[in-house]
Amino acid sequence: QVQLVESGGGLVQPGGSLRLSCAASGKIFSINDMGWYRQAPGKARELVAAITSSSSTNYADSVKGRFTISRDDAKNTVYLQMNSLKPDDTAVYYCNFNVWSTNWALYNYWGQGTQVTVSS
Repeated sequence: QVQLVESGGGLVQPGGSLRLSCAASGKIFSINDMGWYRQAPGKARELVAAITSSSSTNYADSVKGRFTISRDDAKNTVYLQMNSLKPDDTAVYYCNFNVWSTNWALYNYWGQGTQVTVSS
C-alpha cells in the first residue's frame, strides 16, 4: 500500500506564487511518472504538468511559462511551483504517481487534493 500526501495549497492574490508538494510513502520500489492534475467546480479534471522518471516534462498550454514541475526521487516527492497565478488557476489540485511496488507490480495512486484559490 502507498499513500500520497499533498501540501502547499491556499489562498493567494492574482500574480502571486504557491508551491505544492506531494510525498509518497509505503511499499515503493521506484516511481515512474509523476503528475499534477486540477479540477475546478463544474469542470472535468485536467492534466496540469507531468514529469517522467528521466525528468522529461510536459505542461498544459494554459500554465506553460508560469508553472514548473520537479521531483526529488530520494524523497519520493513531486513539486509544482506556480508563479503569476490567475483566478482561472483556482481549483483542487491532485498529484498522481505511477509506482512500482516492492512486489514488482505497477500501481496508480492519487493524492487527496489540495485547494488553490486565486482571488483578490
